[in-house]
Amino acid sequence: MAGVAAVIEDGTVRRSDVDTERETLGRDVLGRRLPPLKERLYPAMPRDFDGGWIATLAITVLAGVLRFWHLSNPVKFVFDETYYAKDAYSLLKFGYARQFIDQPEGAADKAILAGNLDVFKDTPSLTVHPEVGKWMIAAGEQLFGMTPFGWRFMPALFGTLTVLLLIRTVRRMTRSTLIGCIAGLLLAVDGLHFVMSRVALLDIFLAFWLVAAVSCLVADRDWTRRRHAETLDKPVTDGERRTVGRWLLIRPWRIAAGICFGLALGTKWSAVWVLAAFGVMVFAWDFGARRALGVRFAFVKSALVDGVPAFVSLVLVAVVTYVATWTGWLLHDNAYDHNWAASNPAHGVMKVVPDDFRSLLAYHKEVLAFHTGDYIKHATHPYASNPAGWPIIARPIGFDAVNDIKPGTPGCNAPAGTNCLQVISALGTPLLWWGGALALIAALVLWIGTRDWRLGIPIVGFVTCWVPWFAFDDRPIFFFYAVTMIPFTVMALALILGKVLGPARTASSTGMSTATPRRLIGTAVVGAFVVLVVLNFAYIWPILTDEVLPHPDWLSRMWFKSWI
Repeated sequence: MAGVAAVIEDGTVRRSDVDTERETLGRDVLGRRLPPLKERLYPAMPRDFDGGWIATLAITVLAGVLRFWHLSNPVKFVFDETYYAKDAYSLLKFGYARQFIDQPEGAADKAILAGNLDVFKDTPSLTVHPEVGKWMIAAGEQLFGMTPFGWRFMPALFGTLTVLLLIRTVRRMTRSTLIGCIAGLLLAVDGLHFVMSRVALLDIFLAFWLVAAVSCLVADRDWTRRRHAETLDKPVTDGERRTVGRWLLIRPWRIAAGICFGLALGTKWSAVWVLAAFGVMVFAWDFGARRALGVRFAFVKSALVDGVPAFVSLVLVAVVTYVATWTGWLLHDNAYDHNWAASNPAHGVMKVVPDDFRSLLAYHKEVLAFHTGDYIKHATHPYASNPAGWPIIARPIGFDAVNDIKPGTPGCNAPAGTNCLQVISALGTPLLWWGGALALIAALVLWIGTRDWRLGIPIVGFVTCWVPWFAFDDRPIFFFYAVTMIPFTVMALALILGKVLGPARTASSTGMSTATPRRLIGTAVVGAFVVLVVLNFAYIWPILTDEVLPHPDWLSRMWFKSWI
């Protein structure tokens, strides 16, 4: 058992999906002895419950302090806050999105910052993203007013909560509080996640709901396998167990994952790819568990007893949740296109669909046309970024900039003849992203070679948040979309760093467990990497937070021409 604990502690947990005769007999494909089947189905969780939560909360508090520090600055609308913050307040005030005054240019923004909130017209507005993220922004505006702090409060809160979720998810995956905390700390000091947590855009909410959904699926995997493992203690014959195994039709964690996926879809439609891929993955987990138990024809039987309920729990629950997020639109006749059905009679099977839902479908068609039509395909933007370069930060995006601040202006201590500037650059922490790119490659190789299910999670999450954007590279797309990728990148990096750490303890000739030389070297390597990432984050802090910098100091942080 000590050997199992050592393997678990460093994050290198052996496969639990037994699929060969040799493994069934207790050895893996390399001939190494495996723990008993029950322990492989459900390895013991770490026993440091109190310590695990103390460490988790300490890192979460650190992430929160960083994200809430001077959150009201700058006192203006940053980048697309000009749309989302006002749409959110419109939802809060009227229940649906309204247009706002736009002449002269920026009039609505100036009026709001001056305390005048009477900037909305009577006409409804077509908003090109679903409403969940805007309702979340609206919650902060309800609590703290239509102010920069108010519209940024919820992004900062949910960016912080994403760190907490990632720690607990990686801890559950690896059975290691240490590796979970490494993942959380790395996410806390990522520049892109940090910036996106401090502006009122939708993508930080999308990242949160996706991480929450995957966290629920990992918890469901544990919940399920624990119950399968319990059947091994029951006095049943081998033949009885091989029929189907335990029936688990209602799985609370999987239903919770469906709700989270529905809320992710209600934030941005790009969540659909993540839902589809993890739907396939959870079936593979279920199939592997039943095959490990010795169920005959496990694929077919698992498709019936696991696949069908999974489709209901994930897909149908997600769809119902998504439709429910449009309740505000459905309840307000003045919402954009709400009365479309009244002037467009139904035909064929659409006659059985209520008019409100036909109008909602028409609204979705119009939004889809906006995202795929000629208008946006011919649009240009100076910060447009090809997704091929996202993993290595080829083209970050500037959210705000004030140039040519003269020496002597408050905050500008540059020598005469050198101007200062203030910028907010959505720039990932370079060492973290570059190390993460290498870790993803290593994780892919090890996943294929060892079929360790843990490594599949960050690979599938990363790929489904990245690859679909290549289909839309004929329109302006931006690096900040990659904020959904970074939690999975950090997850892969933490898993690989766990392997670098090596076993925590080994049994000595006296029977006592001692730290291994491999562990000491691994700790030094991993510790050095984490420290360098933290220092790298501290170095780019001024260009993430709108600090006043002399131009040479700013230029020293622009490591590549494409970053400018």
